[in-house]
Amino acid sequence: MKFDLWVPTASPMTTPDLLDALAEEAEARDIGTIWVGEHVVLFGDYESRYPYADDGRIPAPPGSGLLEPLVTLTYLAARTQSVRLGTAMLLLPQRNPVYVAKEVSSLDWLSGGRVDLGVGVGWLKEEFDALNVPWEHRGRRTDEYLEVLHTLWNDDTSEFHGVAYDLPPCEMFPKPVQRPGPPVHVGGETRAALRRVARHGQGWHTFNRSPEELAAGLKELDTELEEAGRSRSDVRITVCPYFNQLTPEWVGAYAEAGADAVAALFFAMSADDVTRAFDELEACREAAVRRP
Repeated sequence: MKFDLWVPTASPMTTPDLLDALAEEAEARDIGTIWVGEHVVLFGDYESRYPYADDGRIPAPPGSGLLEPLVTLTYLAARTQSVRLGTAMLLLPQRNPVYVAKEVSSLDWLSGGRVDLGVGVGWLKEEFDALNVPWEHRGRRTDEYLEVLHTLWNDDTSEFHGVAYDLPPCEMFPKPVQRPGPPVHVGGETRAALRRVARHGQGWHTFNRSPEELAAGLKELDTELEEAGRSRSDVRITVCPYFNQLTPEWVGAYAEAGADAVAALFFAMSADDVTRAFDELEACREAAVRRP
């Protein structure tokens, strides 16, 4: 079982020194994937509801924000050799898919094929408004954008014609090192997200579930996979306990429920805190790597 890290790259704590220390320790401790999230802007006042907190508010203090994920992973790529580099989640429907294809392909090329692209549809309407991107039909856009990524990553001449996006014949190089492209992990807890996993994904990345809740979600996913002519063996199941405290017992229970990887919440306030944060997770990491 893989042991990953989900790193909230919040400012002003996430300095170059902290990322350097994170990269060094991650390599030394056989971490599978470093996952980072995305919000380009945040708001002091908003009506949208954050789905992973009981009060509906994202735990971000005033004056803080997240580093841009692909820039952050490029920085980490230059400081690592084996750890994989993932977005969890990149908010695909609020971005231009051609630029996403180019940026992710370039990162995969420069990192020697170590990128995992986690995508989500977003929950913060106000962020879409700030970007002048429609909130409505973002699920449809996500599905079409994934097809745009696929053609740009695989076809010498790429082309796509859909309802939400029209890509004329064009060429994009370099292609990713990984074929047929970096694995796509779909984030989200809704039935629509599970359908997207079944139709487009190589992974499901779920947050804030207990082992029992993971098992229940996987039953729903199995139904969607069967309808799409696929099976559980076709996708990687990654669970981030997020606000739940991770223990070695939970690591084992996640594995029994069907997880292929657990992404522990990794939080350090400074570079000096990095070793301590790793040490606090070591028993969980050992429990994961002992699993087949």
